[in-house]
Amino acid sequence: MTANLRFRPSARHFTAAIVLVLAGAGVAAYGLATAPERTWLNLLLDGFYITSLAVSAMFFIASQRLTGARWSAGLRRIPEAFMAVLPAAAALMMALYFGRHWIYPWSRPGAFAHAPALAGKVRYLAEPWVFVRAGVALFLWMVFAWLFRRTSLAQDRNPGSSLVYHYRLNRYAAAFVVVFALSFTLGSYDWILSLDPSWFSTMFGIYVFAGTFVEGLAAITLAAVLLRGRGFLTEAVTGHHLHDLGKLLFAFSTFWAYIWTCQYLLIWYGNIPEEVTHYVRRTNGPWLPFFVANFAVNWMVPFAVLLGAPVKRNPRALKIVCVLLLLGHWLDLYILIMPSAWSAPRIGIPEVTIALGCAALAYLFFIWSLGAAPLTPVSDPILAAEALAAHRESIPQPAPGVEP
Repeated sequence: MTANLRFRPSARHFTAAIVLVLAGAGVAAYGLATAPERTWLNLLLDGFYITSLAVSAMFFIASQRLTGARWSAGLRRIPEAFMAVLPAAAALMMALYFGRHWIYPWSRPGAFAHAPALAGKVRYLAEPWVFVRAGVALFLWMVFAWLFRRTSLAQDRNPGSSLVYHYRLNRYAAAFVVVFALSFTLGSYDWILSLDPSWFSTMFGIYVFAGTFVEGLAAITLAAVLLRGRGFLTEAVTGHHLHDLGKLLFAFSTFWAYIWTCQYLLIWYGNIPEEVTHYVRRTNGPWLPFFVANFAVNWMVPFAVLLGAPVKRNPRALKIVCVLLLLGHWLDLYILIMPSAWSAPRIGIPEVTIALGCAALAYLFFIWSLGAAPLTPVSDPILAAEALAAHRESIPQPAPGVEP
């Protein structure tokens, strides 16, 4: 049995992550002094990326509980560990306040003076309130992350009250999805869409959510495959679980493509001047290859690879697709954020080093949380019921007509 196994990262991986964090911090500090606009945009991109990772893990837990899913009960520690990234991600996002004038045009004095059509956005984008909303959203997400984690660990320690904690987690999940739906939509607008205050899209919130959830599914699947390959979670992650994770990746990458297509086509055939500016900039000149690559990496390749059922059970194929989707979501955010300030793409040392530093920071929080509790929930009633059913099936049954 592997239920009580504790995860321990290798010293080599831990050291490499520390080095990447320090390198990213050093490049960011140097960039803030020499090229602040470029550096602040990278911090927005990578800060939102790891924030998305944390909240998508929370949404995965909530969605599984609200749909009554039983198959993912043994995987719960993985999304719980990704939730632990949220405090570091929140600190990065709130630090954007100090670089607001470099990032957001609406934060500069007289930003709307010559744009009367945008006058209705003046109050909403008032500088203090944008960051107040951000702080409230991040605080609420951290509260729910703490409630999920505390209740999950309390269930381990109190097997006699496992059902009480089970239903409590269900109630937290129901409350979280309501808060998440509103706060994430507002956060997507405040952090990303407002980079171009003249543009708007009523589908933007669901578009960003779709990419965020695919990112979370890819991270959870990749972690499950890697842990299984190292001898952990061998009972909790079987071929059936890999198949289910593969189906989720296949379905929600297609959902992302559906929202991507709907938003693009609606704006394209509407051809309203204040709407098309977003796509005109991204589908011309040096941005066009990135625009096409975004669709290919986030949907065309995963769709083609995961179309067959056997591939969804193949750990190696799943690893490749997950890495591709994690890189693809970073590219998706890059295309959403960077063209607002740059006429051409720039991917150099600052972009790569800061991104790797933020990813390494997220990895450190992930492995710390993963090693702080048994890899499989000890007293989960779903797992207990499955273990009992398996035990009963293993007991030899008497032949028909023979008294037991």
